[in-house]
Amino acid sequence: MEALVTPSVELVGLNVDSPLSLPKGRLLQLLQGCMDSQTIEELRTRLLLVKELRPARSAEVVTVRFGLWHDQLRQIRESKSLDRARHYIKRMLKSFDEVKTPSFSDINLCRWQEYDDLWTDSLWQIDRRDRSGQHSGHYWGNFVPQIPHQLMRRFTKAGDWVLDPFLGSGTTLIEARRLGRNAFGLELQESVAQETWARVQREDNPHKVQSVVRQGDSVSADFRGLLDQHGIPSVQMAILHPPYHDIIRFSDRPECLSNQGDVNAFVEGFTRVAAGVSKVLQKKRYMAVVIGDKYAGSEWVPLGFLTMQRILELDFQLKSIVVKNFEETLGKRAQRELWRYRALAGGFYVFKHEYVFLFQKK
Repeated sequence: MEALVTPSVELVGLNVDSPLSLPKGRLLQLLQGCMDSQTIEELRTRLLLVKELRPARSAEVVTVRFGLWHDQLRQIRESKSLDRARHYIKRMLKSFDEVKTPSFSDINLCRWQEYDDLWTDSLWQIDRRDRSGQHSGHYWGNFVPQIPHQLMRRFTKAGDWVLDPFLGSGTTLIEARRLGRNAFGLELQESVAQETWARVQREDNPHKVQSVVRQGDSVSADFRGLLDQHGIPSVQMAILHPPYHDIIRFSDRPECLSNQGDVNAFVEGFTRVAAGVSKVLQKKRYMAVVIGDKYAGSEWVPLGFLTMQRILELDFQLKSIVVKNFEETLGKRAQRELWRYRALAGGFYVFKHEYVFLFQKK
């Protein structure tokens, strides 16, 4: 990468993602001088003074990522006209002084370029799951932590409540702690709920948020009553990761969605969960459903679209359909060639994706 300035003690060790704290008063003064330039040549000369600014430890600073700062200055310097260069400087000045966020997140749209770690495309390819902290892949069928991480950063604010009615190993609650979101999880099996609660408690809680784990059946649950017991008036997001019908049997209990006799019973039970969640989800806020399809009786069964259609019959509108690559299970990895043969012989394709459906409550 092109050097931003002559190497100095203050800049040694910085990479593109390193935070750079610059003296705000001096920075604004120099940028205003660039704005007052009468020619593009004069502006480029004045811009050299901006480039020579060094990190500051004063009370009032502007903090930007080193790589982004470098790119912004280069964009200004390479502008073909004075008006275009001034436009980029105005945008930079606005990002220093203004905060503009959507109603559903903490993303500062005036500094949107700094969020390049947030995904905005509808194809998610995740090479490996995050196993840091208390995250673990030991629970069969749990989803990768990157999914709730992305969803909560995009569609919640600090201090919001997130509801997970299919708690499992607690992936959502662990990510919520890390991001400063309160979270409520419901788990059908008592033993799993206890184990997950212990795991969540072991995760650091730097933001001092609340984490609640309850045992119960999400199909028949009174979510309003459960939240009232904890003084929670409503939730600002819900993340649902149900069983993919009977692909994995999560328990022996007949009410478990993985034990429903047929697809219609599964879809009906899941719809009851979504309807219950809707009663406590704040209006205009988001619900995400992470689900995959299955193959049975020589037929592809579109669980994702079947459940999506039923949710649209409730008070939701569809905002996005994300396709995510499917993490290969140990069983599938060991039988990769067998599955390839089956696909060639049976005239179908091997599952390599699942869906993240994003809904907004009307």
